[in-house]
Amino acid sequence: MTKSELRKIYLEKRQQTSNDVLQQLASTIYEQVYDLDLSQVKTAHIFLTLKKFKEIDTLPIIHYLREKNIKVVVSKCDFTTNSLQHYYLEKQTKTELSRYGIPEPLNAKKAKETDLDLVFVPLLISDKHNFRVGYGKGFYDRFLAKCRKNVATVGLNLFKPIDEIKDINEFDVPLDKVIYPNG
Repeated sequence: MTKSELRKIYLEKRQQTSNDVLQQLASTIYEQVYDLDLSQVKTAHIFLTLKKFKEIDTLPIIHYLREKNIKVVVSKCDFTTNSLQHYYLEKQTKTELSRYGIPEPLNAKKAKETDLDLVFVPLLISDKHNFRVGYGKGFYDRFLAKCRKNVATVGLNLFKPIDEIKDINEFDVPLDKVIYPNG
């Protein structure tokens, strides 16, 4: 199937998944995140949860990273350029929902893509080759292209990867690892 077909199917699947089931799925993902070797990670980027799309709650991962003394970076979306601006998420950083319903940092210090050792990537579905279907604007593909070549990328997938995404192109960046429930 194509990205647009998969996007529609998996957005709908998420919406049909109960909050209790989502919490169970998230728990198995958290366990796998907690098993990652983070010994070389000083700074990690993670997305803030889009509740309207029933994304995995990333707060437990943020707390875990902080316990490991790893600096946490989050982003703001710029819809005029379909790009992300990055900011350190410190304990005193406040967030608020943008007009698009996206949580964003308010009083935060800017970070650069080259500061990052690890990036947790949101997705709707991935395939066995670690390509992903996102929300369709290319924010993360452009962002990952600006990161260092050795940045580790980990997708957080609520569903088991499919065999193949049919319309992968030269701008799609495969992830190093995809974590999914019981995967």
